[in-house]
Amino acid sequence: MQKRFVSIWFRHLLTDWFTRRRPELRDVPFVFAAPERGRMIIKAVNPVAAANGIHIGMVVADSRAILPEVQVFNSQQGKDITLLSALAEWCIRYAPIVAIDPPDGLILDVSGCAHLWGGERPYLRDMVTRLSAFGYQVRPGMADTVGCAWAIARFGRLKLIVDAGGQVEALQHLPPVALRLENGIAEKLEKLGLTEIGSFMNMPRAALRRRFTDNLLLRLDQALGQGIEYVQPIKPVEPYQERLPSLEPIKTAPGIEHALRTLMEKLCKRLSTEEKGLRKAVFKCYRIDGNIQAIDIGTARPSRNVVHLLKLFEIKICQIKPALGIELFVLEAPVVEILSSSQDAIWNFSYNREMEIAELLDRIAVKVGMNTIHRYLPDEHHWPERSYKLATSLQEEASTTWRDDLPRPVHLLPNPELIEVTVAMPDYPPMLFKYKGNLHRVQKADGPERIEQEWWIEQGLYRDYYCIEDDKGERYWIFRLGHYQHAEPKWFIHGFFA
Repeated sequence: MQKRFVSIWFRHLLTDWFTRRRPELRDVPFVFAAPERGRMIIKAVNPVAAANGIHIGMVVADSRAILPEVQVFNSQQGKDITLLSALAEWCIRYAPIVAIDPPDGLILDVSGCAHLWGGERPYLRDMVTRLSAFGYQVRPGMADTVGCAWAIARFGRLKLIVDAGGQVEALQHLPPVALRLENGIAEKLEKLGLTEIGSFMNMPRAALRRRFTDNLLLRLDQALGQGIEYVQPIKPVEPYQERLPSLEPIKTAPGIEHALRTLMEKLCKRLSTEEKGLRKAVFKCYRIDGNIQAIDIGTARPSRNVVHLLKLFEIKICQIKPALGIELFVLEAPVVEILSSSQDAIWNFSYNREMEIAELLDRIAVKVGMNTIHRYLPDEHHWPERSYKLATSLQEEASTTWRDDLPRPVHLLPNPELIEVTVAMPDYPPMLFKYKGNLHRVQKADGPERIEQEWWIEQGLYRDYYCIEDDKGERYWIFRLGHYQHAEPKWFIHGFFA
C-alpha cells in the first residue's frame, strides 16, 4: 500500500482556542506572553495582531509601540500540548494513526483512508471544513512522506496535495527551513545563497555533511522518502480493530445496532481465522460534534460467538447518546486469547454446562458491572491475606488445594478490623468484644492457632487466631497481634463463619 501522510498546521492554535472561549476578542488584537530573561516575550499572536506586524518572539514593549491597543494575556504553559492531544483524538475519525506535532501541528498516517471520502481532495476538504467550523485556522499538506507534507502545509504555494512520488518537484522551490532544520543551519544555508532546497538537493553528500552536520541529510532524506521516519500515535492502534465510517450521521438505535453487528461479524471472522477469541471489546461512536461515546463488555472466557457478544452489547446500547449524529464507528478488542476450533465448536451444544455458566456470568457482569464478579484460587501462603489470588479466567487452574485441615471463615475481610476485647488472663480467648458499636458476649471459643509472619516477604508480629461464637450463635475469626509480654496487644476481627 502506498504510504500517504497529512500534516495539519494550526496557524494560531492558542489564540483561536481563546477566541472560541471569548468571542468578543475576534476583532481585537491580542497576544500571549511569558517572562523570559527579565522581559515579557510574545509566545502567540491572533490574526488581527499578526496583520499589524506583531510576531512571535517580539518583546511586549515593542509590540505596544507598534500597536498600543494590543491586549496581553499570560501564556499558559503546556496548553498547546493539551489542545493538540484533544484535536488529535478528534481526528481519529479520519485515520487510525494520529500524532501530535508540537507546537502547532498534527501528523496523520492516512494510507488507505482517502477513498472512504471519495478521494484525497474531498477527504482533505472535509477535514479542513470541520476544523474551520470549530474556529481554527488550519492549513493542510498531503504527501508520501511526513517531511514533505509538513513542508507543503507551511510553505507550499500552489497546491496542498503532492502526487505520489512527487516530493522532489514539490520541495525544490521551498526555503531550507521547510526541511524542519535548526535555525542555525537554515540561516547558514541562506547566507551562502542556498535559498531553495533544490539548490543543494543534489550536492555531494560528503560536502553537505562536513558543513551542515548529519541533521541536514537526515531531514532531506526523510522529506524525499529515502529515510525512515516513525509516527508515534497518541493512542496505540489496537491490533484487533474494525472501523465503519458513515456517509450520513447516524442518530437512531437501529442504525447503531446495524453498525455494531457489521463490525462484530468482521472482527469475529478475523479472530476465527487466527483461532482466537476476545475477552474484552470496546465499541466507540465518534459524533460530529467531537464527542466520543463508548461502551465496553467483558467475557469470562475467550469468545467469537457473534450472537452472544451482541446480546452483551444490547444491554448497553441505550447508554449511547447520538445527539446530532455519529459519523464513525470503531470496534476494538484490546484483550484476546487463544480459542481453537475444537473449543469454538462446543458453542453449538446446549448441554455443555461450562459454556452455559460462562455465558450466564457474562450477562450478569454486563448488568451489574464487569468488576463485581470474581473467581479466587488458593495460593501457596500461610498468611491469610496471601492465601488466595484472583483468577484471570474460568480456565485458570489452581496450583495448590484449598486448606481444609483447620477451620477457615467463608468471608475473609480484606483488611483486619480493630476490636475492643475483655480478656480474663493472657493466652485466653476474650470473654466479650465490641465490634462496630455492638457488644458480643463469647459463649464458645477454640484456639489459639498461631500463624507466623512470612519473614521472607514482610517483617512483623505473629498472630494468635481464635474461632469464637457469641450469645446469638454467630461465629467469628479473631486474632491477637503479638503477646502481653511485649506490650498491650491489639485484637482484630478477620472473618465470619457461616
